[in-house]
Amino acid sequence: MQGSLDFPPNTEERHCLADGAWLLKGFALVQAEDLLATIAEISAQAPFRHLLTPGGQRMSAAMSNCGRYGWTSDRLGYRYSETDPLSGARWPAMPESFRALAVNAAASCGYPDFEPEACLINRYVTGARMALHQDRDEADFSAPIVSVSLGAPIRFLFGGPQRGNKPASWLLEHGDVVVWGGPSRLFFHGVAPLGQRAAHPLTGALRYNLTFRKVG
Repeated sequence: MQGSLDFPPNTEERHCLADGAWLLKGFALVQAEDLLATIAEISAQAPFRHLLTPGGQRMSAAMSNCGRYGWTSDRLGYRYSETDPLSGARWPAMPESFRALAVNAAASCGYPDFEPEACLINRYVTGARMALHQDRDEADFSAPIVSVSLGAPIRFLFGGPQRGNKPASWLLEHGDVVVWGGPSRLFFHGVAPLGQRAAHPLTGALRYNLTFRKVG
């Protein structure tokens, strides 16, 4: 069973979402403040922007990227690019602190060889959401996805291999990390709208999400 581990007795902060998928409560909490500061530095180079779906709809979460590749979307489709479409420059390099967090989280869930090539940075304001979708723009589905939550809490929706599978709802709080791969790598997932009262002392009503992926 890929991604399934025998954890020590004190496992109340690790939740199995599905075969190969784990919620690690507070995994990034110690370094969360530094991560937020680094996000500010990255977004100064590659500003947050609201992408368009191929159908022309504006995404409610604003996005930036760092790493070898950045994920982007417009009327031409979803894709990865080595350069920022707004500036034509290469995306900011992925900080070692980001890479190490993603590698360590993946390894703790049974994925020891994860090497992220892209980090998508999403910024959510009140009411912003992410519809159920699969992460399938990558060429390599053998690598897991690592997702880090910072700031205001939000509800993570984790379904199954079919869009019609009813998703389970999990509360993601500041410093939580979700890892999924293997049998659940292509499961549908998303987040419910960020609530009107959702806030955190470090970010106010904003929520940030780092999503690490191996592209090729």
